[in-house]
Formats: sequence, structure tokens, C-alpha cells
Amino acid sequence: MIDALTIAVGVTACALAAWCGFAAYRNEPTKDWHFIGMAVVSLLCIAQLIVAIVQLTGGHTPDKGTALFLAYLLGAVACVPATGFMSLSERTRWGSATVAAGSVVLAVLEVRLFDIWGGGSV
Repeated sequence: MIDALTIAVGVTACALAAWCGFAAYRNEPTKDWHFIGMAVVSLLCIAQLIVAIVQLTGGHTPDKGTALFLAYLLGAVACVPATGFMSLSERTRWGSATVAAGSVVLAVLEVRLFDIWGGGSV
């Protein structure tokens, strides 16, 4: 795994969480700009997925198991798009809150992915 990419995904996920959390605080639903932010975070997650697949096929293995790593990786890729679609059906402040919560979950998943790959004792 590329540590800088993991950090970039985590930081952008936290920024998206703060942004959507502020929208929920202001009693606003998710708007087009929020979806652009979700797209940026999702593209970073897809790039991380591609890098991880390339490294796995190249012979690198996670310290704590490939199956566990792939499960977390697929969950990380699906996290923000899933909450984005949920926010479309809930066009109130709770849609923004859902995306904020999903972004926080993604940031936590990134820390766990870093740990599973063997990036340190987090």
C-alpha cells in the first residue's frame, strides 16, 4: 500500500465528514457540491483499490491476512457511494448527516487498512 494515498483518502474523508456535518448542522440536505466531494473521495478509494490489487498480484501480502484486507478494502470503496445514494432518498438534514457518518467510517477503515497491511501498530 502507498502510505500517502491512504493518508489522502483519510484526510479527504474527514474533510467531507466535516463539510456534510456542517450542512446537517445548518439543516441542509446534500447538494451538488457535496456529491462532487463524494466523487473525489470515491475516486481516491478506487485508486487505492487498484494499487492494492496490483501489489497483491505482484506478490506483496498484508501482515494480517489477504481476506481480511480485501474485506476492509471493498468496504472502504463502497462506504461513501452507499451513503451518497442513501442521502438521495433522504433529502433533509439527515441525508447530510448520513454522508458525514459514512465519511467518518471511511476514515476509520483507512486506519484499519493501514494496520492490516503492516503499516504500524495503530
